[in-house]
Amino acid sequence: MQMATVDCTASFLQLGNVHSQTKSAPFMTSNTDCLFLGKPRFNDSALMQTAAREGALAAWLQAFRAKGVKSPETVSGDFAIAIKEPNGRTFLAIDRFAIRTLCYRQVGDHLLFAERADDLADAATEIDPQAIFDYLYSHAIPSPRTIYKGIYRVPPAHYVLYENSRLTVAPYWTPAFEEVSAPSFDQLRDEFRALLQQATARQLNGGKAGCFLSGGTDSSTVAGMIGLAHGTPAATYSIGFEAEGYDEMEFARIAAKRFNTEHHEYYVTPADLVRSIPMVAASYDQPFGNSSALPAYYCAKMAKDDGVTRILAGDGGDELFGGNSRYAKQRMFDWYQYIPKPIRTGLMEPLLNTRLAGSLPLVSKASSYIEQASVPMPDRLQMYNLITRLGIDQTLTAGFLGKVDISSPLQHQRKVWASAQTANNTNRELSFDWRYTLAESDLPKVCGTTRLAGLEVGFPMLDDDLLAFSLRLPVDHKLKGLKLRWFFKEALRGFLPDEIITKKKQGFGLPFGVWAIRNEALLKLASESVRSLVDRGILRADFVDDLLTKRLHQHPGYFGEMIWISMMLEQWLRAHAPAFSVSRN
Repeated sequence: MQMATVDCTASFLQLGNVHSQTKSAPFMTSNTDCLFLGKPRFNDSALMQTAAREGALAAWLQAFRAKGVKSPETVSGDFAIAIKEPNGRTFLAIDRFAIRTLCYRQVGDHLLFAERADDLADAATEIDPQAIFDYLYSHAIPSPRTIYKGIYRVPPAHYVLYENSRLTVAPYWTPAFEEVSAPSFDQLRDEFRALLQQATARQLNGGKAGCFLSGGTDSSTVAGMIGLAHGTPAATYSIGFEAEGYDEMEFARIAAKRFNTEHHEYYVTPADLVRSIPMVAASYDQPFGNSSALPAYYCAKMAKDDGVTRILAGDGGDELFGGNSRYAKQRMFDWYQYIPKPIRTGLMEPLLNTRLAGSLPLVSKASSYIEQASVPMPDRLQMYNLITRLGIDQTLTAGFLGKVDISSPLQHQRKVWASAQTANNTNRELSFDWRYTLAESDLPKVCGTTRLAGLEVGFPMLDDDLLAFSLRLPVDHKLKGLKLRWFFKEALRGFLPDEIITKKKQGFGLPFGVWAIRNEALLKLASESVRSLVDRGILRADFVDDLLTKRLHQHPGYFGEMIWISMMLEQWLRAHAPAFSVSRN
Protein backbone atom coordinates (compact mmCIF):
# COMPACT_ATOMS: atom_id res chain seq x y z
CA MET A 1 0.00 0.00 0.00
CA GLN A 2 1.32 3.41 -0.92
CA MET A 3 0.44 6.95 0.02
CA ALA A 4 -1.83 8.69 -2.46
CA THR A 5 0.12 10.71 -5.03
CA VAL A 6 -1.11 14.27 -4.71
CA ASP A 7 0.35 17.72 -5.16
CA CYS A 8 0.20 18.69 -1.51
CA THR A 9 2.82 20.27 0.67
CA ALA A 10 3.26 18.05 3.69
CA SER A 11 5.76 20.21 5.50
CA PHE A 12 3.49 20.55 8.52
CA LEU A 13 2.28 16.98 8.75
CA GLN A 14 3.85 14.37 10.97
CA LEU A 15 2.69 11.50 8.79
CA GLY A 16 5.07 8.66 9.57
CA ASN A 17 3.99 5.52 7.72
CA VAL A 18 0.83 6.81 6.06
CA HIS A 19 -0.85 4.50 3.58
CA SER A 20 -3.62 4.81 1.02
CA GLN A 21 -5.42 2.13 -0.91
CA THR A 22 -6.49 4.63 -3.54
CA LYS A 23 -4.43 6.73 -5.93
CA SER A 24 -5.64 10.13 -7.04
CA ALA A 25 -4.47 12.45 -9.76
CA PRO A 26 -2.53 15.62 -8.85
CA PHE A 27 -4.80 18.39 -7.65
CA MET A 28 -4.15 21.05 -5.04
CA THR A 29 -3.30 24.67 -4.62
CA SER A 30 0.06 25.39 -3.04
CA ASN A 31 0.47 25.62 0.73
CA THR A 32 -2.42 23.25 1.38
CA ASP A 33 -1.76 20.10 3.41
CA CYS A 34 -3.90 17.02 2.98
CA LEU A 35 -4.22 13.34 3.79
CA PHE A 36 -6.56 11.09 1.84
CA LEU A 37 -7.25 7.39 2.49
CA GLY A 38 -9.74 4.81 1.30
CA LYS A 39 -12.17 4.19 -1.52
CA PRO A 40 -14.86 6.88 -1.32
CA ARG A 41 -17.87 6.98 -3.62
CA PHE A 42 -19.35 10.41 -4.31
CA ASN A 43 -23.15 10.50 -4.51
CA ASP A 44 -23.39 13.96 -6.10
CA SER A 45 -23.20 13.94 -9.92
CA ALA A 46 -20.86 16.93 -10.10
CA LEU A 47 -18.50 15.35 -7.57
CA MET A 48 -18.61 12.04 -9.43
CA GLN A 49 -17.52 13.82 -12.60
CA THR A 50 -14.69 15.57 -10.79
CA ALA A 51 -13.53 12.31 -9.22
CA ALA A 52 -13.56 10.55 -12.60
CA ARG A 53 -11.72 13.43 -14.29
CA GLU A 54 -9.25 14.61 -11.65
CA GLY A 55 -9.28 12.05 -8.87
CA ALA A 56 -11.05 11.53 -5.55
CA LEU A 57 -8.98 14.12 -3.70
CA ALA A 58 -10.06 16.82 -6.14
CA ALA A 59 -13.68 15.81 -5.51
CA TRP A 60 -13.13 16.00 -1.76
CA LEU A 61 -11.77 19.51 -2.02
CA GLN A 62 -14.68 20.56 -4.23
CA ALA A 63 -17.13 19.04 -1.75
CA PHE A 64 -15.55 20.74 1.25
CA ARG A 65 -15.43 24.13 -0.43
CA ALA A 66 -19.09 23.84 -1.42
CA LYS A 67 -20.61 22.08 1.60
CA GLY A 68 -18.13 22.56 4.44
CA VAL A 69 -18.60 20.15 7.35
CA LYS A 70 -21.62 18.61 5.58
CA SER A 71 -19.41 17.29 2.78
CA PRO A 72 -19.09 13.74 4.24
CA GLU A 73 -22.88 13.35 4.04
CA THR A 74 -22.54 13.05 0.25
CA VAL A 75 -19.83 10.37 0.38
CA SER A 76 -20.14 6.60 0.73
CA GLY A 77 -17.57 3.87 1.16
CA ASP A 78 -14.54 3.79 3.43
CA PHE A 79 -12.59 7.02 3.70
CA ALA A 80 -10.50 9.37 5.76
CA ILE A 81 -9.92 12.93 4.63
CA ALA A 82 -7.84 15.71 6.18
CA ILE A 83 -7.52 19.16 4.67
CA LYS A 84 -5.50 22.02 6.13
CA GLU A 85 -5.95 25.29 4.30
CA PRO A 86 -3.35 28.09 4.14
CA ASN A 87 -5.27 30.13 6.72
CA GLY A 88 -4.96 27.27 9.21
CA ARG A 89 -8.55 26.03 8.96
CA THR A 90 -8.36 22.26 9.23
CA PHE A 91 -11.05 19.69 8.46
CA LEU A 92 -10.97 15.96 9.24
CA ALA A 93 -13.59 13.28 8.67
CA ILE A 94 -13.79 9.48 8.54
CA ASP A 95 -16.38 6.97 7.34
CA ARG A 96 -19.39 5.74 9.29
CA PHE A 97 -17.67 2.65 10.74
CA ALA A 98 -14.11 3.98 11.12
CA ILE A 99 -12.73 1.54 8.58
CA ARG A 100 -10.25 4.37 7.95
CA THR A 101 -8.83 6.29 10.88
CA LEU A 102 -7.41 9.71 11.58
CA CYS A 103 -5.77 11.07 14.72
CA TYR A 104 -5.09 14.67 15.64
CA ARG A 105 -3.16 16.77 18.10
CA GLN A 106 -3.37 20.47 18.79
CA VAL A 107 0.02 22.19 19.07
CA GLY A 108 -0.15 25.93 19.58
CA ASP A 109 -2.38 27.40 16.89
CA HIS A 110 -2.11 24.38 14.61
CA LEU A 111 -3.76 20.98 14.34
CA LEU A 112 -1.49 18.07 13.43
CA PHE A 113 -3.07 14.98 11.92
CA ALA A 114 -2.01 11.48 10.85
CA GLU A 115 -3.47 8.04 10.31
CA ARG A 116 -1.89 6.61 13.46
CA ALA A 117 -1.70 8.00 16.98
CA ASP A 118 1.94 7.04 17.41
CA ASP A 119 2.87 9.11 14.35
CA LEU A 120 1.87 12.19 16.35
CA ALA A 121 3.69 11.24 19.56
CA ASP A 122 7.18 12.38 20.46
CA ALA A 123 9.58 11.66 23.31
CA ALA A 124 7.75 14.08 25.60
CA THR A 125 4.25 12.66 24.96
CA GLU A 126 2.85 11.00 28.07
CA ILE A 127 0.90 7.77 28.31
CA ASP A 128 -2.63 8.41 29.61
CA PRO A 129 -3.57 6.21 32.62
CA GLN A 130 -7.26 6.81 31.85
CA ALA A 131 -6.72 5.23 28.43
CA ILE A 132 -5.17 2.19 30.11
CA PHE A 133 -8.23 1.84 32.35
CA ASP A 134 -10.51 2.23 29.31
CA TYR A 135 -8.49 -0.50 27.60
CA LEU A 136 -8.81 -2.90 30.54
CA TYR A 137 -12.54 -2.16 30.63
CA SER A 138 -13.24 -2.45 26.88
CA HIS A 139 -10.20 -4.44 25.62
CA ALA A 140 -9.60 -1.51 23.28
CA ILE A 141 -9.43 2.26 23.75
CA PRO A 142 -12.67 3.78 22.43
CA SER A 143 -12.32 6.98 20.45
CA PRO A 144 -11.86 9.89 20.81
CA ARG A 145 -9.27 9.01 23.49
CA THR A 146 -5.98 7.35 22.51
CA ILE A 147 -3.22 5.91 24.67
CA TYR A 148 -1.41 9.25 24.48
CA LYS A 149 -2.33 12.37 26.42
CA GLY A 150 -3.34 15.15 24.07
CA ILE A 151 -3.68 12.91 20.99
CA TYR A 152 -7.19 12.00 19.88
CA ARG A 153 -8.84 9.75 17.30
CA VAL A 154 -11.73 10.92 15.13
CA PRO A 155 -14.80 8.86 16.15
CA PRO A 156 -16.73 6.99 13.44
CA ALA A 157 -19.12 9.16 11.38
CA HIS A 158 -17.61 12.32 12.91
CA TYR A 159 -15.82 15.35 11.61
CA VAL A 160 -13.30 17.64 13.26
CA LEU A 161 -13.08 21.32 12.37
CA TYR A 162 -10.32 23.57 13.66
CA GLU A 163 -10.94 27.21 12.86
CA ASN A 164 -10.00 30.47 14.58
CA SER A 165 -8.36 28.53 17.43
CA ARG A 166 -11.63 26.72 18.09
CA LEU A 167 -11.94 22.91 17.86
CA THR A 168 -15.30 21.29 17.01
CA VAL A 169 -15.85 17.52 17.07
CA ALA A 170 -19.33 16.43 16.01
CA PRO A 171 -21.18 13.68 14.14
CA TYR A 172 -22.11 14.27 10.51
CA TRP A 173 -24.33 11.16 10.60
CA THR A 174 -26.27 9.34 13.31
CA PRO A 175 -28.29 6.14 12.81
CA ALA A 176 -31.97 6.82 12.09
CA PHE A 177 -34.16 3.71 11.92
CA GLU A 178 -37.26 4.16 9.75
CA GLU A 179 -38.90 0.78 9.32
CA VAL A 180 -41.01 0.04 6.24
CA SER A 181 -44.62 -0.90 6.97
CA ALA A 182 -46.26 -4.07 5.64
CA PRO A 183 -43.15 -5.19 3.77
CA SER A 184 -43.21 -7.86 1.08
CA PHE A 185 -40.75 -10.59 2.03
CA ASP A 186 -40.16 -11.58 -1.60
CA GLN A 187 -39.36 -8.01 -2.62
CA LEU A 188 -37.07 -7.48 0.36
CA ARG A 189 -35.32 -10.80 -0.32
CA ASP A 190 -34.66 -9.96 -3.96
CA GLU A 191 -33.45 -6.47 -3.11
CA PHE A 192 -31.22 -7.82 -0.35
CA ARG A 193 -29.56 -10.41 -2.57
CA ALA A 194 -28.96 -7.83 -5.28
CA LEU A 195 -27.43 -5.43 -2.75
CA LEU A 196 -25.15 -8.17 -1.40
CA GLN A 197 -23.86 -8.96 -4.87
CA GLN A 198 -23.38 -5.27 -5.68
CA ALA A 199 -21.58 -4.65 -2.37
CA THR A 200 -19.23 -7.56 -3.00
CA ALA A 201 -18.47 -6.42 -6.54
CA ARG A 202 -17.60 -2.94 -5.25
CA GLN A 203 -14.94 -4.40 -2.98
CA LEU A 204 -13.09 -6.45 -5.59
CA ASN A 205 -9.94 -5.01 -7.16
CA GLY A 206 -9.60 -7.11 -10.29
CA GLY A 207 -6.95 -9.37 -8.82
CA LYS A 208 -7.34 -12.78 -7.27
CA ALA A 209 -10.62 -12.66 -5.35
CA GLY A 210 -10.13 -13.98 -1.84
CA CYS A 211 -11.99 -13.87 1.47
CA PHE A 212 -11.76 -15.00 5.06
CA LEU A 213 -13.94 -18.05 5.66
CA SER A 214 -14.78 -18.96 9.25
CA GLY A 215 -17.72 -21.16 8.25
CA GLY A 216 -20.18 -18.67 9.72
CA THR A 217 -23.11 -17.07 7.95
CA ASP A 218 -21.39 -13.82 6.98
CA SER A 219 -18.10 -15.13 5.65
CA SER A 220 -19.88 -17.94 3.79
CA THR A 221 -22.21 -15.38 2.18
CA VAL A 222 -19.25 -13.30 1.03
CA ALA A 223 -17.56 -16.40 -0.39
CA GLY A 224 -20.67 -17.27 -2.38
CA MET A 225 -21.26 -13.70 -3.55
CA ILE A 226 -17.70 -13.43 -4.86
CA GLY A 227 -18.51 -16.23 -7.27
CA LEU A 228 -21.54 -14.32 -8.55
CA ALA A 229 -19.84 -10.91 -8.68
CA HIS A 230 -16.45 -12.03 -9.99
CA GLY A 231 -17.61 -14.75 -12.34
CA THR A 232 -15.16 -17.26 -10.87
CA PRO A 233 -15.13 -18.97 -7.46
CA ALA A 234 -13.41 -17.24 -4.56
CA ALA A 235 -10.17 -18.27 -2.96
CA THR A 236 -11.07 -18.89 0.69
CA TYR A 237 -8.83 -18.91 3.74
CA SER A 238 -9.70 -20.56 7.04
CA ILE A 239 -8.05 -20.91 10.43
CA GLY A 240 -8.43 -23.89 12.73
CA PHE A 241 -7.38 -24.79 16.28
CA GLU A 242 -6.53 -28.16 17.77
CA ALA A 243 -8.75 -27.50 20.77
CA GLU A 244 -12.16 -28.95 21.53
CA GLY A 245 -14.97 -26.43 21.17
CA TYR A 246 -12.91 -23.86 19.28
CA ASP A 247 -12.53 -25.38 15.82
CA GLU A 248 -15.24 -24.98 13.19
CA MET A 249 -13.27 -25.97 10.12
CA GLU A 250 -16.02 -28.47 9.35
CA PHE A 251 -18.38 -25.62 8.44
CA ALA A 252 -15.77 -23.75 6.43
CA ARG A 253 -15.32 -26.90 4.34
CA ILE A 254 -19.08 -27.17 3.82
CA ALA A 255 -19.17 -23.60 2.48
CA ALA A 256 -16.07 -24.15 0.36
CA LYS A 257 -17.64 -27.23 -1.20
CA ARG A 258 -20.96 -25.47 -1.80
CA PHE A 259 -19.35 -22.57 -3.67
CA ASN A 260 -16.53 -24.61 -5.24
CA THR A 261 -13.91 -22.28 -3.78
CA GLU A 262 -10.16 -22.61 -3.97
CA HIS A 263 -9.90 -23.46 -0.31
CA HIS A 264 -6.89 -23.04 1.99
CA GLU A 265 -6.51 -23.95 5.66
CA TYR A 266 -4.02 -23.29 8.41
CA TYR A 267 -4.04 -24.57 11.97
CA VAL A 268 -2.65 -22.04 14.44
CA THR A 269 -0.46 -23.52 17.19
CA PRO A 270 0.73 -22.31 20.60
CA ALA A 271 4.20 -21.90 19.05
CA ASP A 272 2.68 -19.47 16.53
CA LEU A 273 1.36 -17.37 19.40
CA VAL A 274 4.67 -17.29 21.25
CA ARG A 275 6.42 -16.21 18.06
CA SER A 276 3.89 -13.60 16.96
CA ILE A 277 2.32 -12.02 20.06
CA PRO A 278 5.05 -9.37 20.52
CA MET A 279 4.99 -8.46 16.82
CA VAL A 280 1.21 -8.20 16.54
CA ALA A 281 0.89 -6.23 19.79
CA ALA A 282 3.60 -3.76 18.72
CA SER A 283 2.10 -3.27 15.25
CA TYR A 284 -0.89 -1.34 16.59
CA ASP A 285 -0.63 2.35 17.40
CA GLN A 286 -2.05 1.70 20.88
CA PRO A 287 -2.86 -1.34 23.06
CA PHE A 288 -5.39 -3.66 21.45
CA GLY A 289 -6.83 -6.70 23.19
CA ASN A 290 -9.09 -8.53 20.71
CA SER A 291 -7.69 -12.07 20.89
CA SER A 292 -8.94 -12.89 17.39
CA ALA A 293 -6.19 -10.65 16.02
CA LEU A 294 -3.66 -13.49 16.05
CA PRO A 295 -5.71 -15.98 13.99
CA ALA A 296 -6.79 -13.13 11.69
CA TYR A 297 -3.11 -12.32 11.09
CA TYR A 298 -2.26 -15.90 10.17
CA CYS A 299 -5.27 -16.11 7.89
CA ALA A 300 -4.26 -12.89 6.12
CA LYS A 301 -0.65 -14.04 5.87
CA MET A 302 -1.79 -17.27 4.22
CA ALA A 303 -3.76 -15.27 1.63
CA LYS A 304 -0.83 -12.92 1.00
CA ASP A 305 1.51 -15.84 0.43
CA ASP A 306 -1.04 -17.22 -2.04
CA GLY A 307 -0.95 -14.11 -4.22
CA VAL A 308 -4.02 -12.26 -2.93
CA THR A 309 -3.59 -8.48 -2.73
CA ARG A 310 -7.07 -7.59 -1.41
CA ILE A 311 -9.09 -9.86 0.86
CA LEU A 312 -12.76 -9.52 1.77
CA ALA A 313 -14.12 -10.00 5.29
CA GLY A 314 -17.64 -10.72 6.50
CA ASP A 315 -17.67 -8.40 9.50
CA GLY A 316 -20.89 -6.46 10.04
CA GLY A 317 -23.67 -8.90 9.19
CA ASP A 318 -24.44 -9.76 12.80
CA GLU A 319 -24.49 -6.12 13.85
CA LEU A 320 -26.64 -4.88 10.94
CA PHE A 321 -29.11 -7.77 10.86
CA GLY A 322 -29.39 -9.01 14.46
CA GLY A 323 -27.10 -12.01 14.69
CA ASN A 324 -25.49 -11.81 18.12
CA SER A 325 -26.96 -13.95 20.89
CA ARG A 326 -26.86 -11.04 23.34
CA TYR A 327 -29.70 -9.36 21.38
CA ALA A 328 -32.05 -12.19 22.30
CA LYS A 329 -30.76 -12.21 25.87
CA GLN A 330 -31.39 -8.51 26.33
CA ARG A 331 -34.83 -8.76 24.75
CA MET A 332 -35.79 -11.25 27.47
CA PHE A 333 -34.74 -8.70 30.09
CA ASP A 334 -36.69 -5.96 28.31
CA TRP A 335 -39.86 -8.07 28.59
CA TYR A 336 -39.75 -7.54 32.34
CA GLN A 337 -40.81 -3.93 31.85
CA TYR A 338 -44.17 -5.09 30.43
CA ILE A 339 -45.17 -6.52 33.83
CA PRO A 340 -47.29 -3.93 35.66
CA LYS A 341 -45.13 -1.84 37.94
CA PRO A 342 -47.12 -2.53 41.13
CA ILE A 343 -46.53 -6.26 40.65
CA ARG A 344 -42.83 -5.75 39.91
CA THR A 345 -42.05 -3.39 42.76
CA GLY A 346 -44.67 -4.50 45.26
CA LEU A 347 -44.46 -8.27 44.94
CA MET A 348 -41.72 -9.76 42.73
CA GLU A 349 -38.76 -7.61 43.72
CA PRO A 350 -39.34 -7.70 47.51
CA LEU A 351 -39.67 -11.51 47.36
CA LEU A 352 -36.88 -12.34 44.93
CA ASN A 353 -34.29 -9.64 45.62
CA THR A 354 -33.28 -11.20 48.92
CA ARG A 355 -30.28 -13.19 50.12
CA LEU A 356 -32.52 -16.16 50.87
CA ALA A 357 -33.99 -16.19 47.35
CA GLY A 358 -30.51 -16.03 45.84
CA SER A 359 -29.45 -19.09 47.86
CA LEU A 360 -32.31 -21.32 46.74
CA PRO A 361 -31.49 -23.20 43.50
CA LEU A 362 -35.05 -23.15 42.19
CA VAL A 363 -35.53 -19.41 42.56
CA SER A 364 -31.97 -18.08 42.15
CA LYS A 365 -32.38 -17.81 38.40
CA ALA A 366 -35.54 -15.78 38.80
CA SER A 367 -33.76 -13.57 41.31
CA SER A 368 -30.86 -13.07 38.91
CA TYR A 369 -33.26 -12.28 36.09
CA ILE A 370 -35.00 -9.56 38.10
CA GLU A 371 -31.70 -8.11 39.27
CA GLN A 372 -30.49 -7.72 35.67
CA ALA A 373 -33.83 -6.71 34.17
CA SER A 374 -34.22 -3.93 36.72
CA VAL A 375 -31.09 -2.18 35.45
CA PRO A 376 -31.55 -0.17 32.21
CA MET A 377 -29.26 -0.44 29.23
CA PRO A 378 -26.41 0.23 28.76
CA ASP A 379 -25.71 0.16 32.52
CA ARG A 380 -26.77 -3.49 32.55
CA LEU A 381 -23.69 -4.35 30.48
CA GLN A 382 -21.45 -3.57 33.44
CA MET A 383 -22.79 -6.76 35.04
CA TYR A 384 -20.99 -8.76 32.35
CA ASN A 385 -17.83 -6.66 32.13
CA LEU A 386 -14.73 -8.69 32.93
CA ILE A 387 -12.86 -6.21 35.09
CA THR A 388 -15.92 -5.11 37.04
CA ARG A 389 -16.84 -8.74 37.74
CA LEU A 390 -13.30 -9.46 38.92
CA GLY A 391 -13.49 -6.37 41.14
CA ILE A 392 -11.81 -3.12 40.16
CA ASP A 393 -10.41 -2.52 43.65
CA GLN A 394 -9.19 -6.12 43.87
CA THR A 395 -7.56 -6.00 40.44
CA LEU A 396 -5.93 -2.56 40.12
CA THR A 397 -3.58 -0.78 42.48
CA ALA A 398 -4.74 2.17 44.58
CA GLY A 399 -2.03 4.31 42.98
CA PHE A 400 -3.34 3.60 39.50
CA LEU A 401 -6.99 4.08 40.48
CA GLY A 402 -6.10 7.44 41.95
CA LYS A 403 -5.24 8.66 38.44
CA VAL A 404 -8.40 7.53 36.64
CA ASP A 405 -12.17 7.99 36.59
CA ILE A 406 -13.71 4.53 36.72
CA SER A 407 -17.11 5.93 35.69
CA SER A 408 -15.77 7.30 32.38
CA PRO A 409 -16.40 4.20 30.20
CA LEU A 410 -20.04 3.95 31.28
CA GLN A 411 -20.59 7.66 30.71
CA HIS A 412 -19.17 7.19 27.21
CA GLN A 413 -21.51 4.25 26.58
CA ARG A 414 -24.58 6.11 27.82
CA LYS A 415 -23.91 8.90 25.34
CA VAL A 416 -23.54 6.47 22.43
CA TRP A 417 -26.62 4.50 23.54
CA ALA A 418 -28.76 7.62 23.51
CA SER A 419 -27.58 8.84 20.11
CA ALA A 420 -29.51 6.45 17.84
CA GLN A 421 -32.82 7.70 16.48
CA THR A 422 -35.11 4.82 17.40
CA ALA A 423 -37.60 3.86 20.08
CA ASN A 424 -36.68 0.18 19.91
CA ASN A 425 -34.02 -1.30 22.18
CA THR A 426 -32.93 -3.98 19.71
CA ASN A 427 -32.20 -1.36 17.05
CA ARG A 428 -30.45 0.71 19.68
CA GLU A 429 -28.28 -2.30 20.56
CA LEU A 430 -27.36 -2.71 16.91
CA SER A 431 -26.34 0.92 16.67
CA PHE A 432 -24.42 0.59 19.94
CA ASP A 433 -22.50 -2.35 18.50
CA TRP A 434 -21.66 -0.44 15.33
CA ARG A 435 -19.58 1.76 17.58
CA TYR A 436 -18.12 -0.62 20.15
CA THR A 437 -18.07 -4.03 18.46
CA LEU A 438 -17.30 -2.92 14.90
CA ALA A 439 -15.57 0.47 14.90
CA GLU A 440 -13.58 0.04 18.10
CA SER A 441 -12.81 -3.71 18.06
CA ASP A 442 -13.56 -5.99 15.12
CA LEU A 443 -12.59 -3.63 12.31
CA PRO A 444 -9.29 -2.53 13.92
CA LYS A 445 -8.57 -6.22 14.39
CA VAL A 446 -9.03 -7.03 10.70
CA CYS A 447 -7.57 -3.78 9.34
CA GLY A 448 -4.54 -3.96 11.61
CA THR A 449 -3.67 -7.59 10.96
CA THR A 450 -4.23 -7.43 7.20
CA ARG A 451 -2.03 -4.32 7.06
CA LEU A 452 0.64 -6.22 8.99
CA ALA A 453 0.39 -9.06 6.48
CA GLY A 454 0.63 -6.61 3.55
CA LEU A 455 -2.97 -6.90 2.32
CA GLU A 456 -5.79 -4.52 1.52
CA VAL A 457 -9.16 -5.45 3.00
CA GLY A 458 -12.78 -4.76 2.13
CA PHE A 459 -16.04 -5.23 4.05
CA PRO A 460 -19.03 -5.90 1.74
CA MET A 461 -21.45 -6.21 4.68
CA LEU A 462 -20.74 -2.59 5.62
CA ASP A 463 -21.66 -1.21 2.22
CA ASP A 464 -23.68 2.00 2.64
CA ASP A 465 -26.58 0.68 0.57
CA LEU A 466 -26.79 -2.40 2.78
CA LEU A 467 -26.60 -0.13 5.82
CA ALA A 468 -29.53 1.92 4.49
CA PHE A 469 -31.44 -1.32 3.83
CA SER A 470 -30.89 -2.49 7.42
CA LEU A 471 -32.09 0.85 8.81
CA ARG A 472 -35.52 0.39 7.22
CA LEU A 473 -35.82 -3.36 7.79
CA PRO A 474 -38.49 -4.08 10.43
CA VAL A 475 -36.98 -5.00 13.76
CA ASP A 476 -38.90 -8.29 13.90
CA HIS A 477 -37.13 -9.25 10.67
CA LYS A 478 -33.82 -8.93 12.52
CA LEU A 479 -34.88 -10.58 15.77
CA LYS A 480 -38.10 -12.54 15.35
CA GLY A 481 -39.10 -13.44 18.88
CA LEU A 482 -35.77 -14.85 19.99
CA LYS A 483 -34.68 -16.03 16.53
CA LEU A 484 -31.48 -14.24 15.54
CA ARG A 485 -31.10 -12.58 12.10
CA TRP A 486 -34.33 -14.17 10.89
CA PHE A 487 -34.62 -12.26 7.63
CA PHE A 488 -30.96 -12.66 6.68
CA LYS A 489 -31.15 -16.42 7.03
CA GLU A 490 -34.52 -16.83 5.35
CA ALA A 491 -33.52 -14.55 2.47
CA LEU A 492 -30.42 -16.67 1.84
CA ARG A 493 -32.09 -20.04 2.31
CA GLY A 494 -31.24 -22.10 -0.74
CA PHE A 495 -28.12 -20.01 -1.37
CA LEU A 496 -26.29 -20.90 1.84
CA PRO A 497 -26.02 -24.53 2.97
CA ASP A 498 -28.64 -25.42 5.56
CA GLU A 499 -25.92 -26.57 7.98
CA ILE A 500 -24.49 -23.04 8.07
CA ILE A 501 -27.87 -21.36 8.43
CA THR A 502 -28.67 -23.47 11.50
CA LYS A 503 -25.20 -23.58 13.12
CA LYS A 504 -24.36 -21.72 16.30
CA LYS A 505 -22.17 -18.63 15.98
CA GLN A 506 -18.49 -19.16 16.75
CA GLY A 507 -15.91 -17.33 14.60
CA PHE A 508 -12.14 -17.19 15.04
CA GLY A 509 -12.20 -17.56 18.84
CA LEU A 510 -8.74 -18.26 20.22
CA PRO A 511 -8.23 -21.06 22.80
CA PHE A 512 -5.56 -19.03 24.58
CA GLY A 513 -6.40 -20.00 28.15
CA VAL A 514 -6.64 -23.69 27.29
CA TRP A 515 -3.29 -23.58 25.53
CA ALA A 516 -1.61 -21.49 28.24
CA ILE A 517 -2.06 -24.16 30.90
CA ARG A 518 -0.71 -26.84 28.54
CA ASN A 519 2.17 -25.05 26.81
CA GLU A 520 5.16 -24.04 28.94
CA ALA A 521 6.54 -21.40 26.55
CA LEU A 522 3.17 -19.69 26.13
CA LEU A 523 2.52 -19.68 29.89
CA LYS A 524 5.99 -18.23 30.48
CA LEU A 525 5.42 -15.40 28.01
CA ALA A 526 2.02 -14.65 29.51
CA SER A 527 3.19 -14.82 33.13
CA GLU A 528 6.21 -12.58 32.58
CA SER A 529 4.06 -10.06 30.74
CA VAL A 530 1.32 -9.90 33.36
CA ARG A 531 3.78 -9.69 36.25
CA SER A 532 5.45 -6.74 34.51
CA LEU A 533 2.19 -4.81 34.92
CA VAL A 534 2.62 -5.30 38.68
CA ASP A 535 6.07 -3.71 38.42
CA ARG A 536 4.54 -0.81 36.48
CA GLY A 537 2.07 -0.21 39.29
CA ILE A 538 -1.08 -1.13 37.35
CA LEU A 539 -2.13 -4.59 38.56
CA ARG A 540 -2.13 -5.76 42.17
CA ALA A 541 0.46 -8.43 42.97
CA ASP A 542 -1.94 -10.58 45.00
CA PHE A 543 -4.49 -10.54 42.19
CA VAL A 544 -1.90 -11.59 39.60
CA ASP A 545 -0.59 -14.40 41.80
CA ASP A 546 -4.11 -15.75 42.27
CA LEU A 547 -4.91 -15.30 38.57
CA LEU A 548 -1.88 -17.22 37.33
CA THR A 549 -1.68 -19.97 39.95
CA LYS A 550 -5.35 -20.72 40.64
CA ARG A 551 -8.02 -19.02 38.56
CA LEU A 552 -6.51 -19.74 35.14
CA HIS A 553 -6.50 -23.47 35.88
CA GLN A 554 -10.02 -23.39 37.29
CA HIS A 555 -11.57 -21.66 34.26
CA PRO A 556 -9.04 -21.26 31.39
CA GLY A 557 -11.46 -19.67 28.93
CA TYR A 558 -12.78 -16.98 31.26
CA PHE A 559 -9.67 -15.99 33.20
CA GLY A 560 -7.47 -16.51 30.15
CA GLU A 561 -9.14 -13.42 28.70
CA MET A 562 -7.84 -11.24 31.55
CA ILE A 563 -4.36 -12.65 31.09
CA TRP A 564 -4.57 -12.04 27.34
CA ILE A 565 -5.54 -8.37 27.55
CA SER A 566 -2.90 -7.79 30.24
CA MET A 567 -0.23 -9.50 28.17
CA MET A 568 -1.06 -7.51 25.04
CA LEU A 569 -0.95 -4.26 27.05
CA GLU A 570 2.47 -5.09 28.42
CA GLN A 571 3.82 -6.16 25.03
CA TRP A 572 2.65 -2.87 23.52
CA LEU A 573 4.23 -0.86 26.35
CA ARG A 574 7.54 -2.69 25.89
CA ALA A 575 7.61 -1.67 22.24
CA HIS A 576 6.30 1.90 22.55
CA ALA A 577 6.71 3.13 26.13
CA PRO A 578 9.10 0.82 27.99
CA ALA A 579 9.76 3.31 30.81
CA PHE A 580 6.10 3.85 31.70
CA SER A 581 5.03 3.26 35.28
CA VAL A 582 2.31 4.73 37.43
CA SER A 583 4.79 6.25 39.86
CA ARG A 584 6.64 8.09 37.09
CA ASN A 585 3.54 9.28 35.26
